[in-house]
Amino acid sequence: MGTLTEHLLETAEVEVPAPTVVDLAVEPVRELNSRLHALPEGDTSAWRVLNPDGAHSIAVGLDRPVTVEVDGHVGYYCAGMNQHATVEVHGNAGVGVSENMMSGRVHVHGDASQSAGATAHGGLLVVDGNAAARCGISMKGVDIVVGGNVGHMSGFMAQAGRMVVCGDAGDALGDSIYEARIYVKGSVASLGADCVRKEMREEHLAELAGLLTAAGRDDDPADFTRYGSSRTLYNFHVDNASAY
Repeated sequence: MGTLTEHLLETAEVEVPAPTVVDLAVEPVRELNSRLHALPEGDTSAWRVLNPDGAHSIAVGLDRPVTVEVDGHVGYYCAGMNQHATVEVHGNAGVGVSENMMSGRVHVHGDASQSAGATAHGGLLVVDGNAAARCGISMKGVDIVVGGNVGHMSGFMAQAGRMVVCGDAGDALGDSIYEARIYVKGSVASLGADCVRKEMREEHLAELAGLLTAAGRDDDPADFTRYGSSRTLYNFHVDNASAY
């Protein structure tokens, strides 16, 4: 066996393979996605996508632990149905980014349009900027961290998972929410049906700290307020008819 110094030198000499570059000005999105879907199981390769120019459905349906970096703005449903992959968007994202995501990580370094993380079951979605209306609609276990504001009806019918908003939230936050937890640092325009402010206990501070760290943020968890379901709409009751 060699010395520790020799081992470190040998390790330092290992070159990281350059990413596979795909230029969407030359190659269509369908071909990019086909190549990504054809990768062998367990593939951990890195890909870089140039000139997305707002194209729709970039890097959808991935089910390998690959890394895809997109240099520019993307259109609808980028990284939809993602499993295992890491997708970085160095720009803004259109409607439904990471829609129905199961696992992995999607990071938008700009703003996201409406329905970000819609129906997603797992994984982590990070939006550095703002997210428009219905962020996290019907979320089913995903974690969402938004560095800026979210629009109206965010967290609508959110069933499970955690949403962190480091800015302000629009009207009807958490309308008809189930068991998801929402943390907001700024102001909330209004709460939706069955959504109430809740106590921030030590376990919630710890949970929030972990989410912020995972998203690469250094916000103080003590500055946030927790919101969740009052559980009055789980079953129909005539006294609550006006809330439906």
